[in-house]
Amino acid sequence: MSSHNLSRRAFGGVLGASAAAVGAVGLSAAQATPKLPQSPAAQERPFRAAPARNSPRPNILFILADDLGWADLSSYGSPHIKTPHLDRLAGQGVRFTDAYSGSATCSPTRISLYTGRYPGRIKAGLDEPLEEEATVGIDPTHPTLASLLRESGYATAMIGKWHCGFLPDYSPTRSGWDEFFGNFSGSLEYYSKLSSVGEYDLYEGDVQHKDLRYYTTVLTERASEYIGRRHDRPWLLNLNFTTPHWPWLAEGDVEEAARLEKLIKAGGPEGRMALGHPDGGSIDTYRRMVEGLDQSIGTVLAALKRSGRERDTLVVFSSDNGGERFSYSWPLSGAKSTLQEGGIRVPTIVRWPARIDPGQVSHEPVFTPDWTATLLEIAGTRPKASHPLDGTSLAGYLLRGEDAPTRDLFWRVRGERALRRGQWKYYRAAKDKAPLRDGKDQLHDLKQDSREWADRSAHEPALLAELKAVWERIDAELLPYPSSE
Repeated sequence: MSSHNLSRRAFGGVLGASAAAVGAVGLSAAQATPKLPQSPAAQERPFRAAPARNSPRPNILFILADDLGWADLSSYGSPHIKTPHLDRLAGQGVRFTDAYSGSATCSPTRISLYTGRYPGRIKAGLDEPLEEEATVGIDPTHPTLASLLRESGYATAMIGKWHCGFLPDYSPTRSGWDEFFGNFSGSLEYYSKLSSVGEYDLYEGDVQHKDLRYYTTVLTERASEYIGRRHDRPWLLNLNFTTPHWPWLAEGDVEEAARLEKLIKAGGPEGRMALGHPDGGSIDTYRRMVEGLDQSIGTVLAALKRSGRERDTLVVFSSDNGGERFSYSWPLSGAKSTLQEGGIRVPTIVRWPARIDPGQVSHEPVFTPDWTATLLEIAGTRPKASHPLDGTSLAGYLLRGEDAPTRDLFWRVRGERALRRGQWKYYRAAKDKAPLRDGKDQLHDLKQDSREWADRSAHEPALLAELKAVWERIDAELLPYPSSE
């Protein structure tokens, strides 16, 4: 690994390992026994599909937060972050407690969402995450959620973070989106829009677009404008906020933003590390970032209501992976970059007033590629036979009263492996990835132990062997990691 690539991947790995260790040991006494606020979750009822109702093909608004932890919303248990708009969204639809990202880092999860497949099926999915110098991405010939929906008559747009390949070879407009407004890299300074290599990274299509306002605000305005247009056909909008990914900057933190901008422009190792912000941030800054994100989503949802299309728009809200340094994921262990629950379990909310009743909660395990399959079925289109999906459609469960699909959820990252079947999870991590684990195969009963500390492998050896064999069979179908890594 070259020295300049150390900055993002190794830095993230160190943070992930240290955060995992902190999560494993436990939070402070004050955080470990929070007084949870009242939220829509207190009035939820178990999910049940509504009676079938006629409705047109829905618009699809898929909102993706960046590094948002499982319990960073009031409705998921945050003791100090107030998220009234997302809580209201949860109360108007179904909140998933056991939803997962497709991977433990940014770009692999996005690849799994756009392709509906395991990240390891393409070369770009082996980078965890993609560096600014990457020469791989989602091949423009590979079917995507956007390209398949566009073929079936949808207008398609992406606003926000792409992180699935860089110009000149890769971009959303080469992979099925009619419009793109956002950034290509994995992170950028919220005001100057500089990436870690000092390049300006806000684009409209493939052309740089100048706007030095706070990035979350810029994306909110653009998304609201898109939704408010006169559309003559259903649309897909992937709204990908970079919040609350580092650097730790809430709106108004202009002095700290200027300091980071200066470091980035100076270049060198310190400049490359500046966006990682190891000397900045706080729980309060993180709170302000998440609360600002909630306000922005409220603004976008208000625009949807004004458009008159709220009833016929399917809204999905989720995160690309678990939380990072200042995130709150109690009672889960681990964090971003790990396959412990805190690294991959994410808040997920679905609302579709025309077809899904409000005020519900689902405990069914689902993960990112499932949403690809679900949205395609709901929109009345199919994946290409040449590129079969790894996700499973939830349309029957959500809309027709069918049982939730029974299948295994698979993950891998360098040094870790995991597979979930029902309440059981097979997990193994190399000692350098999870220092407080012992590097051996483990089996956890998530229904009884979502914190993953009671290793049940000695009690269920046959089940452990079966889940391990399934993991290894799927892994053998995927591209291998480069040996140099």
